[in-house]
Amino acid sequence: MKKLIPLLLFIACAQEKPKITLLEKQEFKEMMAQDVQLIDVRTPEEYSGGFIGTAVNINYNAPDFKLQISKLDREKPVLVYCAAGGRSAKASQILDSLGFKSIYDLKGGYRSW
Repeated sequence: MKKLIPLLLFIACAQEKPKITLLEKQEFKEMMAQDVQLIDVRTPEEYSGGFIGTAVNINYNAPDFKLQISKLDREKPVLVYCAAGGRSAKASQILDSLGFKSIYDLKGGYRSW
């Protein structure tokens, strides 16, 4: 029985729902209708050229990026995107490391929009 307990704990942890989900455009759009935090991690110059919905710009390349995103609500889902998906994937990892519960990344970024 003692050997079984660590195995059961491992199985339970392995079945935990992933916190970061890559979404296609349509799924991302549907999520935007919910109570979420929509974050554009592109540069202010990119953001000024157009953005999705009511997205807030938090520049991934800014020296205080981690500090800025740490002010967001960790319990509320976060939808994140960049230009093509690279920066948002890295930003999603940072959000995860900070303890955010639900992170949704737009596949293909703004260009796919």
